[in-house]
This record gives sequence, C-alpha cells and structure tokens, in this order.
Amino acid sequence: MSTQFQRQLTQRTIFLWLFLFAAFFAGVPGSLAQATRVDGTVRDASGAPVAGAQVEIRSGAFVQTHTTDSAGAFLFEAVPAAGGTILARAPGFLSAESEWSVSAGVTHLALVLAVETLRNRVTVTATRTEARLEDVPGSSLVLNSDDVAGTAALTLDDLLRQIPGFALFRRSGSRTANPGSQSASLRGLGSSAASRVLILVDGLPLNDPFAGWIFWGRVPRESIAAIEVQRSGASDLYGSGALAGVIQFRRRSPERSSLLLETSYGNEHSPDFSLWTGTRAGRWDLALASAAFHTSGYILVPEAVRGAVDTAAASEHGTLDLTVARRIGETGRITSRGQYYTESRENGTPLQTNDIALGQGAVGGSGSLGSLGTISARINVQAQTYHQAFSSIAANRNSETLTNRQTIPAQRIGGGLQWTRPAGKLQTLVAGVEAEEVQGVTEEQLYSGGLLSALSNAGGRQRMTGFFAEDIVRLNSAWILTAALRYDHWRNYDAQAARLPIAPPGPATLTPFAERTEGALNPRLSILRRLSSNVSLTASAYRGFRAPTLNELYRSFRVGNVLTRGNDALRAERLTGGEAGVMATALRQKLDLRGTFFWNEIVNPVANVTLAPALQTIPNVILRQKQNLGRTRSLGIELDASARINSSLDLSGGYQFTAATVRSFPADTSLVGLWVAQVPRHQFTIQGRYAHRSGLSFILLGRYGGGQFEDDQNTLFMDPYFTLNAQLSRHIGKGLQAFVAAENLLNRRYTVGMTPVATLGSPILARAGLRFSYGER
Repeated sequence: MSTQFQRQLTQRTIFLWLFLFAAFFAGVPGSLAQATRVDGTVRDASGAPVAGAQVEIRSGAFVQTHTTDSAGAFLFEAVPAAGGTILARAPGFLSAESEWSVSAGVTHLALVLAVETLRNRVTVTATRTEARLEDVPGSSLVLNSDDVAGTAALTLDDLLRQIPGFALFRRSGSRTANPGSQSASLRGLGSSAASRVLILVDGLPLNDPFAGWIFWGRVPRESIAAIEVQRSGASDLYGSGALAGVIQFRRRSPERSSLLLETSYGNEHSPDFSLWTGTRAGRWDLALASAAFHTSGYILVPEAVRGAVDTAAASEHGTLDLTVARRIGETGRITSRGQYYTESRENGTPLQTNDIALGQGAVGGSGSLGSLGTISARINVQAQTYHQAFSSIAANRNSETLTNRQTIPAQRIGGGLQWTRPAGKLQTLVAGVEAEEVQGVTEEQLYSGGLLSALSNAGGRQRMTGFFAEDIVRLNSAWILTAALRYDHWRNYDAQAARLPIAPPGPATLTPFAERTEGALNPRLSILRRLSSNVSLTASAYRGFRAPTLNELYRSFRVGNVLTRGNDALRAERLTGGEAGVMATALRQKLDLRGTFFWNEIVNPVANVTLAPALQTIPNVILRQKQNLGRTRSLGIELDASARINSSLDLSGGYQFTAATVRSFPADTSLVGLWVAQVPRHQFTIQGRYAHRSGLSFILLGRYGGGQFEDDQNTLFMDPYFTLNAQLSRHIGKGLQAFVAAENLLNRRYTVGMTPVATLGSPILARAGLRFSYGER
C-alpha cells in the first residue's frame, strides 16, 4: 500500500468519525413545557440601536439565538422557563450578559453594549496573568474570533501578516513554502530557519523542537478564541525563543454543546476544512478540533526560466486535537490534551519533497491556594519524524540530481509551574519555573552524481531550565510599574557527528562535540503613565536571549543552488532593547491610536553568512554557513489605528518603519552597514470591514511590503509589493453563512526568494465556502 494511499485513507477515516463525533456533541436540546415570551432591545452606550447583534437566551438545557432587527429589537416567543441568562454580542462591541426572570409570563429587556476598542481587550500573554491592553506597558495586540473569521487569508501565518512587523524568514507563506522558510520574526529582528518569536497554543510551544520553525497548520482556525501578540522581547518571562516576542493562540473552551465548521474550495485544487466541537457534561469538558487542507499549488519560478524539471509546489496537511478537562471545586481544573499532525510537501521539482508526522500530549492543572493565590502546572511531550530530500538543478533547469536525503527524529519533554498572587488591590506577584529537554539527530544519505556516496548523522541533546519572577504594581490610578526577571541555563551535551564513505569506500569517522553551557539573566522594567482617561504613555527596557537550535548546530540544507551548513560552534544570541509609546482614544472611544518607537540590538545573531570565495569549493553552488554575525541593530516606529465609523463600518491600519543593519562583524567587515537580510524598511496594512444588518458583510485588506535583500551581502534585491485580499459573506440561514474570498485579488506576481533564481509569490487564490455554527460565535 503506497504512502499517498495510506494518507488519503487515514484522512477519509478521520473525516468520517469526526462528523459522527460532531453530530453527537451538537445534539439539539429536547422540548420543554411552559412557554415565556422574552423581548427587548440592544443599544450602544449612546442609545443608538445595534442591528445584527446575536442575542442568545439560556435556561438549563434550553439555548436559542436570534438576530436583532434594524431597530435593535429581538423576540423569543416560547422560552420554556421563567428565568435564566441572556447574552448579546456584536462585532466591534464587548459582549454583555445578564440574568432575567419573569413572573407574569412576559418580560422586556434592555441590553447595552460598550464599544470594544483595542485597549479594552484582555491579554494573558504580556504579563502571564490577565490584564487589559490599556494596562499593559508594552506593545501588545489581541485579535478576537471575529478578526480571525473576517479575513480572506487561508493560513494562520498569512492571517498574521495584517500586523505590521510580523514576517516569516522569507516572503513566501506556509501554503507552498518549505518548512525552513516558516520561522517568525517581529520588528525587523529577522530570522534564519529558526523562529525568533515564541509561538504558543494555550501555553504549549508550537516551535519545532529540532529546528525552531513553525508548522502553522497544527492550529485549526475554528478552535481559536483569540490571538495575542506581544511585539517586544519577552525572554524575561518566556526565556529562549521569545527574543523578538510571543504570539499565543488561545483556544475555545466549551460552555455548552457547540459546533463550529468552515469548509471551502478554491482554485489550484485547494479544499480546506476546519472544525471545532465541544460539550459539557457535569464537571467534564470535552473538545475536539480538526483541520485538513490540500493544494496542488503553482510553479514557483518565472515562466521565462522554467525548464522540464519545474513542477507545482503542492502541499497537504491534517490535524486532530482532543481535549478532556474536569473542573475541581469552584476554580480548579485538570486538562489533558492530545494531538496528531501530518504534513507533506512537493517543493517545486520531482525530487524535492518533505513530510512530517508528529504527536503531542500534555497534562496540566490549575487551582486556588486560598489567600496564597493560585497555582498552575503542566507537562508536555512531543515526538516526531521529519523527512526531506534535496537536489541539484541543472543550469537549463531541464534535469536534477539527488544530493541529500534526510531523516530527522526528534523528541521534546517539558513542563512548568507558575504561582500568581494578588498582594492587596494594587499589586500582583507572579513566579515560576520551566524546564525542557530536546533530543534530535539528522540522519543523511549523501549523493554525488545521483549515486549514494556517504552516510552521515549528527545531533545531540539540549536542556534548558528557567526561573522567573514578576511584580506588577499599580502605584495609583495613573501609574503602573512592572518589573520582571528571569534566569535561564542552557546546556548542550551528548553531541557527535559520524560519517561513513560509500563511494569510494573508506573508514568510518566519529567526531564528538564538547559539552557546552551558557547562562542568561534577562530583566525587564516597564512603566505606564495615564495622562487622562484617553491618553497613556508607556516605556520599557529589557534584555533577551536565544539558544541555537540543534538544526542550526548540526544540519545542512539546500534551497535551489544555495547550500547552507550548520555550525557546532554557535553561541547564544543576546538582545538589549527598549521602547517608548503613546496610546490614545478619541471620539467617544470610536477612534483608537497607538504609536511606539523601538530600539533593539542583538549580539551574536545567528545568520546565513556567504563564505569567502576561497571556501566556495562546489561548482555552481553558493556555500553559506550559520554564523554569529557580530552585532545587528533594529530601530524604528510602529503605528496602529482603528476607527468605528458607524455601527456598520470599521476601518483599521498599521505602519512600521524598520532600519535593521549590521553594526559589527570582525570576520568580514564588508558586511558592516548593510541591511539585515530579509528585512524590509517599510510595511503597512489597511483594512475596511462593512457589516449590514441583513447579514451581508464585506472585508477588504491591503498589505504593502517594502524592498528587501535575500542575502547577507545585499546583492539579491527583491522589489516592493502590494497585495489585496477580499471576503464577501452572507447569512443564509440559522447558524449558516456562505462566503467567497480571494487572496492577491489583483493577481500581482512578486518575488519572494532568490536562490539565486527568483521564486514567485502565490497568484490569486479564490475560494467559496460555508460556515456553520451551533451554540457558538
């Protein structure tokens, strides 16, 4: 049985029992007796009616949802109870929930929704405890579930590109890019194959344990309740990996039997499916999330240089995620989670492919210690096997020969403990400990002239332990002071490389690598000053670090005719940074503005450095190596704005200017003053969202990326680009919505990589689909 057939059979089996599972948990409540009439209105703080608001009434097992009319009115004719709760939600507003009861058989309710601004959204990521954005003295953003649903982007990395400053290693997206291009960066700090941003899913790391890149398909869109973004160094709370910041996906938690489903089909033979379903049974919570995607892709290189070897870059992935939780007492909770993920890719030629299969499990709990505060703990394990094949392509692109076939097994085990305690009404203390161990090896079959020439493997173990503490002090209503400190210890051990020549045959060699350790002490001090109820000033200073991954230390990889080698002598990156900003609201909180100046300097950043001509020993191949690139600096400004024009129209946008340059590199002074590779000077986004009371909505998002260099020597320049995404949707029935969406609506073809042959970004991707919700959204 072929691997492809097995994969298709597995996916079809998953889909079958997935729908059965969803149908079971989304069962409709049975009928009850004794009817009550409940009506009312939903208005904003100024008294204007809110049309199109979702109003949900609950009483015991009974749940029903209505949509307000043009006057903001709603009516429930036959509620089989005399009391319960009612919840009103509308895009751009904070939800409002209240209790209701009736003794005469009829009741009228008046619900008032406060405008949701960027400032009053809640984040957990910035301080590792709940805080409103207006109380966070740093550059943080929160995208809610409406923001996630209201975008034409099909993948999560493309969704995040609406945030200026967010970038992958290359311009390409996860739909068609090699995993080595899918690491994340913020504020122009750049990245290599490893991400300088820590990506979390409810506290669990999404970064690959061996390489540090991100498999974005692991998070089903429908499972996301919010996305929290901390856009400055966060090693003071999160340690290695959070050098440039943290992005955390917060998953939904069931409050009742619920089902969310989105499915679509687009050109390039691109079906997509995402599902989340959950229920409560007594003290037990169950949730299941799944996603599947396939695309036949497109040919990456321009038509003028294509040869017989060029084929479409295709990909597919599938994931299944099950969570079981039990509530203990009033605030305690124990949660267990398991996930399986598989992905395969064809990278633009017949021989260049990669795939992965991984499983992850986690157990965690939280509870109250009474007057001593709260405590939470978790432990997680992950095991995976990754395969990749590289080739050498002839100059006329009519043939290719296999050069390297890799198998990379890796495992991770980690855990953490956190204690949080309010110290009076004006102070919050946070402390904790985290530990992680990673083991991995790259097992390689090396080819010369298409024939097996040698066997090679290299790898080792990494162990990291961190201790952190934070003190949040509200000096008075106008001042908030936050101080944090973390110490991390990094150890690299049991590392070695082995090689066995095959053609011509020769003796095996074994090269042990010396054990290495480093420590890092990373403080942070932040201040927020409220000048008025509408204006606040913020300032922060911080330090950070990132340890090199096993991939950077020991593995080589090839993109086109560029071969990049690992470096077992790499040292940890060290960052010193600061920022100052202003937050303001105006026009009765309908206009939200934020501006931040930032400055970051990294010592020993890991970069792909082109070797000197004397070391270019392979014909027609550009040799690079992972090296500590002396010192780099990234400084700039970021601006964010959102405006609620009226109850139907919202506008938002953002801009970032970044000057990222090499400040020092004694090994090659010719690089000093050059731009950091893969970092543009200018980025901006603009978005308009229109929602009519009839259930019709339209969203338009424009994104601009300035010119940037592919390489460290600044010889391969990629021009600026602009793309336009759009989505049109309409409610067509109870809980059912139809939509059409298009990415790169203008079908602009722009360069995303140069190896040195140019590779192009995706052409227009148009799709149509359905969304269904029961008990949620």
